[in-house]
Amino acid sequence: MIKVMFADDEELVRSGLRAMLSGAPDIEVVGEASDGRSAVETARRFHPDVALLDIKMRSADDGIRALRAIQALPEPPVVAMLTTFDIDEYVSAALRLGANGFLLKDIEPAALLRAVRDLARGGAVLDPGVAARMVSAHRDEQRAAQPARKLLASLSDREREVVGLIGQGLSNAEIGGKLHLSEATVKGYVSAVLSKIGAANRVQAALLAYRGGLIE
Repeated sequence: MIKVMFADDEELVRSGLRAMLSGAPDIEVVGEASDGRSAVETARRFHPDVALLDIKMRSADDGIRALRAIQALPEPPVVAMLTTFDIDEYVSAALRLGANGFLLKDIEPAALLRAVRDLARGGAVLDPGVAARMVSAHRDEQRAAQPARKLLASLSDREREVVGLIGQGLSNAEIGGKLHLSEATVKGYVSAVLSKIGAANRVQAALLAYRGGLIE
């Protein structure tokens, strides 16, 4: 059973998440919160596997401060941030702090359940719309693209394929199916790729795929 908590300052959003997650037989909602402070306490108390945090709650940086505090817990959950199409410095900060996913608040139920399962398996999720706007948010997009292309050029053809599929949000099992490789082999490729490109997690690898032009 995957234990999930979520935090958002809007009751409508919380009720929607509750409804979507509660119907899944393999997911248990163990807690919810309306601000960053209570989100940290909920994570500390219930030890969820996955935490979904609104990037902006009572204050603009509330979600970021909660993410930092949750990441400092002895056994932190995998954290995905809930956001809108408004990409700003707080999204970039969450990426630097090691958030494992960025999901739009209007995500479809099936996509949300798939994302939670991927996160619980140690994966990461990056909504294509969020990724595209992250890339376009750079003031000098071409300058940002050049080092990304250089990093991608240092990879083998197979490794670039793996990065591209990570960028599409595929899990290790799904990548294995696409490339006709075992999940264990894919896991090895992913670890090697993250090390070579200096990425802390799959979200950063996915963003590199967008910046480097592997994904339109």
